[in-house]
Amino acid sequence: MTRSAVSIASNIAEGAERDSKIEFARFLHIAKGSAAELRTQIYIVGQIGLFPKTFESELTGELKAISSMIHALVKVLKKT
Repeated sequence: MTRSAVSIASNIAEGAERDSKIEFARFLHIAKGSAAELRTQIYIVGQIGLFPKTFESELTGELKAISSMIHALVKVLKKT
């Protein structure tokens, strides 16, 4: 879970340092995939009872919001 969480921020940072919008968008897609991976891991942890349902819901809600923000940034990059 730690690797997935770190991967989100790391891929956004790496993509931002690239010299093209296409490369940045590619890394944003990778970051979005890492967010989905982490969301899945949180679902699994919730299903086996290691997180309370309220905590699981809170975390997955935050990850969905992060994915939406990344998606919106990709759309902006594709327009410009």
